[in-house]
Amino acid sequence: MRLPIELRHVAPRLAMGAFILSSGLSKRVVDEETAAQLHGMAKNTYPFLGRVPTATFARLLSAGEITLGSALLLPVVPTVVAGAGLAAFSSALLGLYLRTPGMREEGSLRPTQQGTPLAKDVWMLGVGIGFVVDEMTRGRR
Repeated sequence: MRLPIELRHVAPRLAMGAFILSSGLSKRVVDEETAAQLHGMAKNTYPFLGRVPTATFARLLSAGEITLGSALLLPVVPTVVAGAGLAAFSSALLGLYLRTPGMREEGSLRPTQQGTPLAKDVWMLGVGIGFVVDEMTRGRR
């Protein structure tokens, strides 16, 4: 049986999958203050999230990260699917970086010290897009 992933995709899928899965697992049970911080930052950037109760948001974020991390780790999930999920997730994180005051130096894309944890997620976007492009152009090589 041939798995739907290429050998060259194994290392980045393992690294990102483990990182994202760990993040999701750590958010399964958060205190009210942590949930409020996560929700507050998200709803300031994406106002429609203000309609979602704080505890529900934290649970959904945890479930989403666990699902994405697992999809990256499981070799039965096609790389194009896992890559699309990774690109979507990291795009949302970069939206937080770009729209949250204090994350970037004035008039620049360069992160402040406070913005570095979100700005570094640009590598996830690059890998996610790379997975999708690689899979979509596989027959052309």
